[in-house]
Amino acid sequence: RHESMNTVLHQELYKFNLLLDLAKGSLTNLKKAVQGLVVMSSDLEQLGSNLFFGLIPVMWKKKSFASLKPLGSYINDMLDRLSFFGGWLNDTVPVVFWISGFFFPPAFLTGAKQNFARKKNIAIDLIDFEFELMPKDTYTRKPEDGVYTIGFFFEGARWDKEKMILAESLPKQLFSPAPIIFFLPLPISEMGTYPHYNCPVYKTSDRRGILATTGHSTNFILFVRVPSDLPEAHWVGG
Repeated sequence: RHESMNTVLHQELYKFNLLLDLAKGSLTNLKKAVQGLVVMSSDLEQLGSNLFFGLIPVMWKKKSFASLKPLGSYINDMLDRLSFFGGWLNDTVPVVFWISGFFFPPAFLTGAKQNFARKKNIAIDLIDFEFELMPKDTYTRKPEDGVYTIGFFFEGARWDKEKMILAESLPKQLFSPAPIIFFLPLPISEMGTYPHYNCPVYKTSDRRGILATTGHSTNFILFVRVPSDLPEAHWVGG
């Protein structure tokens, strides 16, 4: 049952509709201003300048998902996100969730915890995620509990699929895609221990953010325990 995920989907679609309405309305007004039908305000002038230089319009950023991309890549990214959520809305719940397509990934992860908490009749604050970096590139059946996710990237490291362990980057490759990651909710008391690196996950490669009124960072998402045979200091050292 996916009651919590229905709420997450509703929240994501609401945010996308706000962004699309703002983008469409501002572009329509800019066209009218160029035609002399409305006054060219400073906001519209800045919008025109941003478009000319291929930048995400400042006017859109207040309603936008986090992105550091130039305008062309940003628009393609937006279309990919809309396609993902459109498939979820009109077809079926995804087997593998594209987590980097979400406006607010923490709400999605909380939804996965809530489904497990209701199923097991356990308080959500007694639950945390165990992580499994999966061997296959695709899956056709949803896990019994938890969620499969795709869309993460490692910076300054890579996943060694043969050894199933975190490894050094290949030459001249700063970023490398992570495999499908299985977020499995478990009672904290049942979680195991293994050699790992507590890897911080961010929405963008700009590894900083501000604390929003919700108590969440605008950029940091969570720590993922990634199997590693090297100490944490190796991965965080300058």
